[in-house]
Amino acid sequence: MIKKCLFPAAGYGTRFLPATKSMPKEMMPIVNKPLIEYGVDEAIQAGMTDMCIVTGRGKHSLMDHFDKNYELEHQISGTSKEALLDNIREVIDSANFTYIRQREMKGLGHAILTGKHLVGDEPFAVVLADDLCINKEQGVLAQMAALYKQFRCSIVAVEEVPADETHKYGVIAGESLTDNLMRVTDMVEKPEQGTAPSNLAIIGRYILTPDIFDILENTEPGKGGEVQITDALLEQAKNGCVLAYKFKGTRFDCGSVEGFIEATNYCYENIYK
Repeated sequence: MIKKCLFPAAGYGTRFLPATKSMPKEMMPIVNKPLIEYGVDEAIQAGMTDMCIVTGRGKHSLMDHFDKNYELEHQISGTSKEALLDNIREVIDSANFTYIRQREMKGLGHAILTGKHLVGDEPFAVVLADDLCINKEQGVLAQMAALYKQFRCSIVAVEEVPADETHKYGVIAGESLTDNLMRVTDMVEKPEQGTAPSNLAIIGRYILTPDIFDILENTEPGKGGEVQITDALLEQAKNGCVLAYKFKGTRFDCGSVEGFIEATNYCYENIYK
């Protein structure tokens, strides 16, 4: 039902300087696979076939990664190393990739709005590649896509975080529908310490209905002078329904050095070893 997945990937990744001076943070490898490829794998598992990537300056390697490299493939053809390309070949054959450049960094809401021309007038998923989500049984996007099939409204993935870390996230409050599902009644971007409406933080997985674009076009810059997706989603929640889903799986904040190392160790021990 949902065929398109949007990847905002124009940010500078300043927390990983100097590595990200010449290398997109989305291309940083967890063991031997770039972060963004994990996100694309998750989207494909959820039945999505069109990957819409919002890029920026110096991000050419994102496009190169999801394309054939004839010279490399010729050099290792027939050797034991050729099998190392099996997964990325399968990804390339399973999905279409389109790209658009975000010329100015004006926040996640603006990045999603930039992708409007790639998405069109249909529901779509959003993946922030530096939130790595692992669930061997069913990926987070597949879980959310099943919920969308039932409820037909925007859905955000949330997880409980310590109260002293809520200021780092968009935080929701809502009415419980089930143990893992809530109807959102409030949503605050990076609340001041002690003012968060709950400890349920939004992580980098969304399913959005296309009317979000009209709302984003009329959303004034908010926290940090940026166009915040949380502001647009709160407006959508007031006029309809937005759900928050406590997903099944393990999430790593690979936008931080600590989370990146934690994810690398976990994937090495549980996937590659």
